[in-house]
Amino acid sequence: MTDILDYQGKHVHMIGIGGSSMSGLAEMLLREGYRVTGSDNANSHAVERLRQAGITVHVGHAAENVRDADLVVFSAAIPPDNAERQEARRLGIPEMERSTLLGQLMRGHKNAVCVCGTHGKTTTSSMIAETLLECGMDPAVSIGGRLDALGGGSRVGGKEVFVAEACEFHGSFLEMHPTVAVVLNIEEDHLDWYRDIDHIEAAFGRFLSLLPANGMALGWGRDERILRLFRALKCECRTFGLEKTNDYYPENLTYNDTGCPRYDVMFRGKEMGRVELKVAGEFNVINSLAAFAAAHAVGAAPESITASLSRFAGVHRRFELTGIIDGVKMYHDYGHNPAEMRAALSVAVMQHPKRLWAVMQPHTYSRVKSLFQDYLTCTQAADFTLVTDIYAAREKDPGDIKAEMVVEGMRAHGVNAVHTPTFDDTERYLRAHWQPGDLVLTMGCGNINLLNEQMQLHGDTE
Repeated sequence: MTDILDYQGKHVHMIGIGGSSMSGLAEMLLREGYRVTGSDNANSHAVERLRQAGITVHVGHAAENVRDADLVVFSAAIPPDNAERQEARRLGIPEMERSTLLGQLMRGHKNAVCVCGTHGKTTTSSMIAETLLECGMDPAVSIGGRLDALGGGSRVGGKEVFVAEACEFHGSFLEMHPTVAVVLNIEEDHLDWYRDIDHIEAAFGRFLSLLPANGMALGWGRDERILRLFRALKCECRTFGLEKTNDYYPENLTYNDTGCPRYDVMFRGKEMGRVELKVAGEFNVINSLAAFAAAHAVGAAPESITASLSRFAGVHRRFELTGIIDGVKMYHDYGHNPAEMRAALSVAVMQHPKRLWAVMQPHTYSRVKSLFQDYLTCTQAADFTLVTDIYAAREKDPGDIKAEMVVEGMRAHGVNAVHTPTFDDTERYLRAHWQPGDLVLTMGCGNINLLNEQMQLHGDTE
């Protein structure tokens, strides 16, 4: 088996290096003394940050990019017929998938906290990472977003604790070595890989079976699938949630006028401290309880955990205010399935806008097809919905699903939806129809965040 430690000081080439997890791993390898290069299909902020760190990044995939490499790392989105992967095989250069690299990097840590779930992973793992950092525990970190406290998405720490997002896509989380597993939810997604929800649940069960007997499983107590999997485990299991039947739950829960929660953290009937979050929404109560439970499990002091959670200001691309244009607040959220979009809009409503605009970039043809009915109602909280063309990502257009079909279905469900195929179309429509006091929320994990940047560059900002 290929082992990353055998390549210390050697040349590692990373295909798809601009991805949220891959870019963080690249920075981690660089700091550990590896010589890192990479390639991606487009320029991005992540690519520019890597270049500033001294990493050579090629835009576009070409065989010559790998010819000097000792090891090639690729993400699950990179197919076997990729030109660089083909050349690596021709030259006999070993290959390693991203999740295998992540799993190997967490070996040797006393505690490996792996956060999984259909949604909420990045925010929760960021809360845990920032909390442990502020508690003086020197965590190693690999998350799928940019956290200001880390200056990115990764951190080389000590051997006490490693915090990582553990994604279920392509079964990637089965490469992890968890000692603490945080399961936020189990819902339908990635149905281009999984057969159905039962197949997804089975994969989560296999992930949880990786826990050692002295490990710990932490899960949302309202998810019956999580509870069913917990009953099969031999290690200690704890739950978190809004109800007092959980091990960790809130008391005296209130919200301020922008939807930010305040509550007392309870652990089995004992008050552990007060949290006053700077991020809004009921789902962030659950995320923060999960983060408290994880930090508590690895030995952080309760009063330090609550103080840190109260300072947590969020992760980039998670309900992030990107600017104010013509008196209109523009936000962006990474949410890319209907449940995440619905949750993001619930926070937008709490900001009390004059009118709420949802701008959706559907992500991948397979996801839109498999969750089609859910897409049709997920923006009902908005006054207006704009839908761009589907972002293909790793997929090819099958020809049988279009953004126009989503818009037509939305209208049939009473949603005021309009198809604006391109960013230019979307910008023109917004500027022609919005009013001061409105709020625009762009949503998607493709490149829809660039619309916010485009509109900022075109002026009239505050």
